[in-house]
Amino acid sequence: MKYLHTMVRVTNLDASLEFYCGCLGMTLVSRGDYDSGRFTICMLAATGDEKRAGQENAPLLELTYNWDPEEYSGGRNFGHLAYRVENVYETCQSLIDMGVTINRPPRDGRMAFVRSPDNISIEFLQDGESLPPVEPWVSMENIGEW
Repeated sequence: MKYLHTMVRVTNLDASLEFYCGCLGMTLVSRGDYDSGRFTICMLAATGDEKRAGQENAPLLELTYNWDPEEYSGGRNFGHLAYRVENVYETCQSLIDMGVTINRPPRDGRMAFVRSPDNISIEFLQDGESLPPVEPWVSMENIGEW
């Protein structure tokens, strides 16, 4: 068995692409619009993984947008997407600067959570050892669910 990708259904493709590509820095690897099925599929790669796209075991994220409006519930039931980052504090500060809410701040210098426009939890894990706990992160409270 080989890992292919993770699929997330989205309700607003433009907002989702802005979040995943604009805020998180992911790369749009491919896009397919399927008239007969009335949906669009966008395949995304994290920074550094885009050169592996199309190869076996390339970790990709599939955004599926169904053209006919649907209401999706239970985004938290999905679990979460997880990405390793070079500096969890810098990543979170960059996201805050772009207007993204940090639902679970990296108080421990190791882990933080945000939510996508469709309420999918996204975890950021510090690469290597945890960073030393520092302010303002240590004092930040959780916001909403993560």
